[in-house]
Amino acid sequence: MQKPLLAGRLILYSACILIALAMLFPYFWMLTTSLKTTREIFAVDGSMLPAQLYWENYAKAFRAAPWDRFFQNSVIVASIVTVGQVLFSSMGGYAFGRLSFPWKNGLFLLLLAGIMVPAEVTLIPVFLIVKNFPLFGGNDWLGQGGTGMLNTYSALIVPKIAGVFGLFLLRQFFMTLPKELEESARIDGCGELRIFRSVMLPLVKPAAATLAIFTFTSIWDEFFWPLVVISERSMMTVQLGLSVFKGVEGSIEWGPLMAATVMVSLPVIVVFLFAQKYFVEGVATTGIKG
Repeated sequence: MQKPLLAGRLILYSACILIALAMLFPYFWMLTTSLKTTREIFAVDGSMLPAQLYWENYAKAFRAAPWDRFFQNSVIVASIVTVGQVLFSSMGGYAFGRLSFPWKNGLFLLLLAGIMVPAEVTLIPVFLIVKNFPLFGGNDWLGQGGTGMLNTYSALIVPKIAGVFGLFLLRQFFMTLPKELEESARIDGCGELRIFRSVMLPLVKPAAATLAIFTFTSIWDEFFWPLVVISERSMMTVQLGLSVFKGVEGSIEWGPLMAATVMVSLPVIVVFLFAQKYFVEGVATTGIKG
């Protein structure tokens, strides 16, 4: 029995290693390309590794755009949206997963139906809401006369600060927790708010960390929505900043572009490394450990 088991594990580990290498290869190519000269990048018989480390690409990337401002914008937007998603999804997930109120299941199914609507369908309505938001950007109380939330942090944050996916994820997690936890808290005299804050919320760390990683990554990598609502250079995010390496005639400076892409990717990698221990933990078992 030992040999088949050992062979099965060997096959599984080998497959995992191959998949990991396949997923890491684009990052490896991006890093090596950022350290090559233009001639090396376009060499037909060139090596994957640079003949000599060419750090000038990073210097050119820094000089090409105000990256401090772009990074500041992306950090602000991604951080606020991530905190908002975790907070609102936790509250909504607790309500749908642990509380009883009229039409709960119907409302939840209605929210889930929203996931099936493609983002492209809602793009124009959401843009019009952002542009015609009352009392913003010179608009009157009817939403006319100004630019609304366009070219502001609000345009990047408000439409993304809550989502159905996070609510569904946290709701499913809350439903796995034993009822004895909240019943014991009620016997001790705790109200619903304190039960949520002090008893239930600390137990959703794995699910909250997973949602935080997904949210931060998706907002940090968001390109299309910022492209629609942002036109001022001072409000651009890092993904919009990468477009500065595209020339007027369509030519692209691949060396500096790859160098800037390496810099832009670092925050996402750091966030994942920081939260990965929660990401890989079992949802149900971790929830009972406390």
